[in-house]
Amino acid sequence: MLSLLHHPNLVNLIGYCAEGDQRVLVYEYMPLGCLEDHLLDLAPGKNPLEWHIRMKIAAGAARGLEYLHDEANPPVIYRDFKASNILLDEEFHPKLSDFGLARHGPVGDKSHVSTRVMGTYGYCAPEYAMTGQLTTRSDVYSFGVVLLEIITGRRAVDNARPTSEQNLVSWAQPLFKDRRKFTQMADPLLEGKYPIKGLYQALAVAAMCLQEEASTRPLMGDVVTALEHLATQNIDPEKSLSTHETTMPINQASETTAEGDENSQEPLPSSTERDGENCPDVVPREVSSPLEDEKININCNEDGDPAEISSTAQNEHDISNENADLKALPT
Repeated sequence: MLSLLHHPNLVNLIGYCAEGDQRVLVYEYMPLGCLEDHLLDLAPGKNPLEWHIRMKIAAGAARGLEYLHDEANPPVIYRDFKASNILLDEEFHPKLSDFGLARHGPVGDKSHVSTRVMGTYGYCAPEYAMTGQLTTRSDVYSFGVVLLEIITGRRAVDNARPTSEQNLVSWAQPLFKDRRKFTQMADPLLEGKYPIKGLYQALAVAAMCLQEEASTRPLMGDVVTALEHLATQNIDPEKSLSTHETTMPINQASETTAEGDENSQEPLPSSTERDGENCPDVVPREVSSPLEDEKININCNEDGDPAEISSTAQNEHDISNENADLKALPT
């Protein structure tokens, strides 16, 4: 299957070796190994990934899934999306690897593919685990788990933690409902060096991907649109949470993030700038978020380029005095 798929965010198959009953696939060399090594198995003395690198990796991995779902013909369901299957080159450019569990997705009027449940515990979508019915939205759920790992620095399943924290998604679900606890979800190794609004918006994307009902999860194209913007955000010291501010009251955080230059963010890349490929048409849509009183709006212009992404919060604990709008491309 991999020999027929070509994308900058998929690992390249160089060839194979066959001798007797031994078979070996040869892939391109990825010098930085897998994401898990830099995020979850950090060696002593090794620097943790910075926020913008984490968002860059998340956006690139999302582009790989978007290609499999929307551009490959027939569509491909990856089925084993996890940190150890995301390889990194010397520039932290991510590529998906290990297509051993990948399956062709439903075609025609079929809504799903029925198959034996396989994958990695902690990453499988609940409807797939219970029924064996596989769709592209199953991959979206798995992506949400990995995005949560990227944000929190926690494993999907960690038996070394207290019982209530061993399953990452179960631990995060109650926190999604209380904005005052959002900063508690950020990886402590970041030491507060991340944009507050960027953290909120990344958590909103993760929460949407992790919705229990598969049909309410966003398409990977929508996820790419949101994360590519977050990957271009620069950390403004006035809008980040420094080490000594990690416990400051939410109203003080609101005052801090309400200030600053709105033009400091870079625009989203157009469809032709995405690794030299055109992005597929994205139908303007509104995606409900499990985050309390919040909706993420992702719209595209007539050419299919991202035109507007907004996160509208109507909660007294909103981090900003204004709607948490992601700045958009001019139409």
